[in-house]
Amino acid sequence: MKIAIFGGSGRTGQHLVKQALEKGHQVVVLARNPDKLTINHPDLKIIQGDVKDLNAVQQTITEVEAVLSVLGPTSNQPIFDVSQGMTNILTPMEKDGVRRLVITAGAGVGDPNDEPKFFNHMMNFLLKMMAKNVLADMSQVVEMTRASDLDWTVVRLPMLTDDPKTGNVKVGYVGKGMGSRISRADIAEFMLSQLTDQTYIHKSPAISN
Repeated sequence: MKIAIFGGSGRTGQHLVKQALEKGHQVVVLARNPDKLTINHPDLKIIQGDVKDLNAVQQTITEVEAVLSVLGPTSNQPIFDVSQGMTNILTPMEKDGVRRLVITAGAGVGDPNDEPKFFNHMMNFLLKMMAKNVLADMSQVVEMTRASDLDWTVVRLPMLTDDPKTGNVKVGYVGKGMGSRISRADIAEFMLSQLTDQTYIHKSPAISN
């Protein structure tokens, strides 16, 4: 499958790119700084550009069958880069008929299936106090994704680790079967599995180790 990956030069994104190539996919990555992506492979195409540049995003999505995004805010400033970028991703996907979209968001972005406990409420309160704009940006991203006409899945995440891939991923919702952390390598594997698994289309599961 030919797929586009946004956020592929980041710490989680590099796992996603590497595993996608290992599974035989053709991969197109949009990166502001291509030098950060140290993977060389004949099935990897890197386009230099910014997700806020619609033309660069359009070029990245051209002729792909699915889009995966691990974009996230890099600061708590009220600039909302990720939601601006998601607008640029959704527009050409809907125009060109690219149906499958898998994105990540923090577990602080809620879902009707959640049953948050006291600890979850406390963590969300702290998140709103300390990272208000990060939460607002990603909440907008998820809202836009859910409102789209695409076959979307929002993969919500707890604390990320750099532990090795375990292959042991629990799928639940906040307060229901969700642990406190997950490895970046396991996130990548789960996201790639969604390319052929329709279980979580139009759903926002929370995953953990």
